[in-house]
Parts: sequence; structure tokens; C-alpha cells
Amino acid sequence: MRGIASAGTLHPRPSAAVRSKSNAADRPTLHRRPTLHLRRSPENSLPSIRRSGRLMPPLTAAALATSSGAESFSELASADDFAAIASPDGHISVIGFGSLLSERSARSTFPELEGFRVAALRGFRRVFAHAAPIFFERGIAIEATKEFSSLSVEHCEGEMIVVTVFEIKEEEVPAFIERELEFRFLAVVPEGLDGVPFPNQAVVCARYSDEEYFRVRCKGSKEIYNQHYGRYNIDKIWRDDILPCRLYLRHCVLAAKNLGEAAYSNFLDHTYLGDRRTTIREYLATTGAGIMEEEPPEMLKSRYGG
Repeated sequence: MRGIASAGTLHPRPSAAVRSKSNAADRPTLHRRPTLHLRRSPENSLPSIRRSGRLMPPLTAAALATSSGAESFSELASADDFAAIASPDGHISVIGFGSLLSERSARSTFPELEGFRVAALRGFRRVFAHAAPIFFERGIAIEATKEFSSLSVEHCEGEMIVVTVFEIKEEEVPAFIERELEFRFLAVVPEGLDGVPFPNQAVVCARYSDEEYFRVRCKGSKEIYNQHYGRYNIDKIWRDDILPCRLYLRHCVLAAKNLGEAAYSNFLDHTYLGDRRTTIREYLATTGAGIMEEEPPEMLKSRYGG
């Protein structure tokens, strides 16, 4: 299968209200047909990364691949690091790029979130290359066909993805960290669809590495690893030979579609399989044909309904 080779220009619906942190949730600003210029993904480079002002272990090549040669991203390694990017009123901005494109999903995870809105994130692409145990827990992983991948983001210079941004309370951060332990937390600066950067940084869950996850998050303990992954026969978390969980992919596509044409087209054309070439638009038209017609089980309809 071949990737999309030409650039696209997306025109979000003119009626969409786009908010940034500076204009708060109760004062939406209407922007007339903002234009997003999206370019085809080039290959990764290995730039430098700036971490929070703490002594931390050297970065691996996988870690370096999450940062840009023209920019730097702070890694958030603890609740204290998260606190450093909190707003004066004690809120942390979180970026949604997969299931959290759905406000309903976001509120099921963060019931007290505030300011849910559409934004853009430059320098990153979405990739299905993360083995997710939650799909095994919920009985929707298909091990025989390797359809049990969820999304993460990784640095890719020249890319831009349409995302959501919302705020959570600082006291919710420890539970957030625990829930997303296999990811690398990066502080990034999203922008409105008008191209204006947000005044505050936000956290995004980026690709980590199996080596770091085992050494840092599991503290080298096979018992801890088995509690989270080993019991599902997952011996490698970050891998490029797996396919999207079918119900999860359908959910993400529907959530993006609900956000408007800009988010929908961007998700289809700037989200990739593990080969980093095949777009989701291509996948759904070929190997993944039929996924969008599949209904989730009754007990999961709300969770995976877009």
C-alpha cells in the first residue's frame, strides 16, 4: 500500500468556535475559515531535547526521536514536573489525539475537565504502534490478526495533527500518570486552528521505549511488568507489526468526524499504521474495509461510540 504523496489544505467549518486558554471556556472566538497546511511526513531526525530543570538519565535514540531539530520539548517525569506547567489556578492542559478526541470519552476519564476545545499540534504524527492491554481486558483485542494497537504520537518534522485540549485539576495528575505509565509525557505548545500558539504548555502522551519502561517505570521488576502486560502475553509494548484495534479505530474516526471536517480529514490522512506509510484513509479502503460498519457490544457502545 502506498502513502499519500501530495500536500493538502483543509478548511474547517466556518461555524466552528475555536478557543485558546487565553480566551477561556466561556468566551469563544469565531474564526473565519482558518486554513491548515498539512505536509507529507518526512523521516525522523535525531535532535536535542530539553528536560525540566532536574538531573535525569541520558536520552535514548527512541527518546530523541520524539523531539524536533528546530524545537525542544520538556519531558515530564514526575508530578512536580507537571506542576511546573500548571496554570496559576492549578490546572494542567492535556492533549487528546485518539479516544480523547471524543468529549464523552474525555469526560468518562476526567469527569471534571474544563474547556474542551479543538487545537493543532505541530511537529507530531499519530501512529498505531502501541500494544494496549485495555483491549485484552475488554475482550476486543484480536490476537490472531494482531489487531490490538492503540495510538500514540511521535515527533515528525513538518507534520501537524488536529487534536483536542482540555484542563484537569493538578490533583488529578498522579492518577493520570499511573494510568498512562507506558508513555513518555512531553510538555508541548499547541495552537488554535488560527495558528496562534496557546499561552500555556500542555502535556501529550508520546511514544516511549520498552527498555525505559521496564527500567524506569517497572524498576526492573518482571513481576510489575507481568501485572500490566505479561499476563496478556505482551512481551513488547512498542512495536510496528501490529494493527489498530478495530473498535478503537472506529471510535477515534467517529470522534474526529464529530469535531468537523478539518479534524476528520486530518485524522484520516495524518494517522499511520506502524509502517509510517499507510494512512488510515488507505487502510479503511483496503485491509481495514468494513471496520466502520462494525458495532461495539452493547456494554461498550457508550465507551466506543465516537
